[in-house]
Amino acid sequence: MKRVFIVHRWDGNPNSDWYPWLKRELENKGFKVEVPKMPNTSEPKINAWVSYLRKAVGKLDNETYFIGHSIGCQTIMRYLEKEDYNGKIKKVIFVAGWFKLANLESKEEEIIAKPWMETPINFDKIKQKVSKIVVFLSSNEPYGFVKYNSKTFKEKLNAEVIIEQNMGHFSEGDNIKKLSEVLKSILG
Repeated sequence: MKRVFIVHRWDGNPNSDWYPWLKRELENKGFKVEVPKMPNTSEPKINAWVSYLRKAVGKLDNETYFIGHSIGCQTIMRYLEKEDYNGKIKKVIFVAGWFKLANLESKEEEIIAKPWMETPINFDKIKQKVSKIVVFLSSNEPYGFVKYNSKTFKEKLNAEVIIEQNMGHFSEGDNIKKLSEVLKSILG
């Protein structure tokens, strides 16, 4: 059974942004889709989010797909690097993924984001477990570092990076309620 896990953004939930639309579209194509409600979304912590995702996923297999949005991308990477799995999962899609952020709104947000940006990731372990990684970034990402994040995804994860025009952070605040390109990428 093809299983898809969508990991939402910081301050997101399973019913925000484009997640309900994508879940419905994929279910109509025969996928089993879960959008776990991650813990303490206003103050995400690496260990809590990775542990929660681990429980939600259970056993990985080659019919498993992941889609991450913003901090959800970080969560998926950190989950995969630690997970004991010798096969290759089908595909991972990152939407508005990042390694560096700018323009955070408060000192509190900077404190929350700091461990996510500074705790190293073992990219080789991730590459060993994933057949294909596709990244969607926006030309006008409000949190900046589009070139840096794009280069890092390409160099560290051999990812295919697609820069969409004027999609902001791919969230409700940018009036994004569906992502046809992400759907096509999962189905392709």
